[in-house]
Amino acid sequence: MSNIIDAPAIARARLSDYHDPYLGQTLGEARAIGAIARREGVLTVELTYGFPCSDYNEELLPALQAYLAPALNNVVLSVILRTEIAAHAVQRALKPLDNVKNIVAVASGKGGVGKSTTAANLALAWAAQGARVGLLDADIYGPSQPLLMGLTGKKPTSIDGKRITPLRAHGVAVNSIGFLVDQEQPMVWRGPMATQALTQLLSDTDWGELDYLVIDMPPGTGDIQLTLSQRVPVSGAVIVTTPQDIALLDARRGLKMFEKVEVRVLGIVENMSVHICTNCGHAEHVFGSGGGARMAEQYGVQLLGQLPLDIRIREEADGGTPTVVADPKSARARAYFAMARRTAARLATLNKDYSRMFPKITVEST
Repeated sequence: MSNIIDAPAIARARLSDYHDPYLGQTLGEARAIGAIARREGVLTVELTYGFPCSDYNEELLPALQAYLAPALNNVVLSVILRTEIAAHAVQRALKPLDNVKNIVAVASGKGGVGKSTTAANLALAWAAQGARVGLLDADIYGPSQPLLMGLTGKKPTSIDGKRITPLRAHGVAVNSIGFLVDQEQPMVWRGPMATQALTQLLSDTDWGELDYLVIDMPPGTGDIQLTLSQRVPVSGAVIVTTPQDIALLDARRGLKMFEKVEVRVLGIVENMSVHICTNCGHAEHVFGSGGGARMAEQYGVQLLGQLPLDIRIREEADGGTPTVVADPKSARARAYFAMARRTAARLATLNKDYSRMFPKITVEST
């Protein structure tokens, strides 16, 4: 039995070596451990994570209790989680937006892999975990977020006639070219015009203070995508694919494009990974299996999640209430929450942006 006075010290030493499954590093390496105190038989541990974690305690507490049991088997554990989301470095030639800590691009090499649905649920999962989140629909030619977020037919406003006040849905600030043009109007703009429209949507929107701005990128790796990756200060990118070989082939092109413009790829999301029959529960890999894991291993990035192929995900998205808000306790929603936590945790381990800490130097003639 451990001495009551030694329990906090023993716990700190043990917890320093605890490997967090989302961070991919120990709590000591992440400098996550705060105050530890024992009162009336309860050991209280304060942990600070660099990603949204409001309900992580449900998973973390029993894991830490079991981890500490060999050394402190008579101690009741209480964990207090705090979140400190930092701004992370972007491409060297670009300057981060003043009020947006992190821009995360969600991209795919081709259309039809569920990129927009993934981007919407990613933003909603972060917001549900306590982060301040925005969502920018960058697909000029085929905007999907007005429908996905239940904002079809609505128009943003402007207080000063210069900056757009984004619409809000489910706790997320949203802007899209789809709010500014008729739903059935084809966008016949050439690349430079489309790119300029998007950069204006980004810079002329009054996002407020955001921890994350999720950008739903256009599919493909053409001129628009390349130009955006060079102009938009991105902290990290997520590549969405299906397990199918042809989708993986295009996803590789997307990954290489981000590498070329020095945008860090946070990882791969394998969408439509497995279909579970709603009648009998049979699992079937309609588009193949293991493709996302193989691609992640090949390029040395993380597999952030394997999302199910489920008719209810489609129905919820078409109804304007994506899965994360429509049925947050369901197994399919938990897959999105886990993906979102891995994505934010991966970003939290990367280099931070320190440019905001330095004063601006101006030279005046006297």
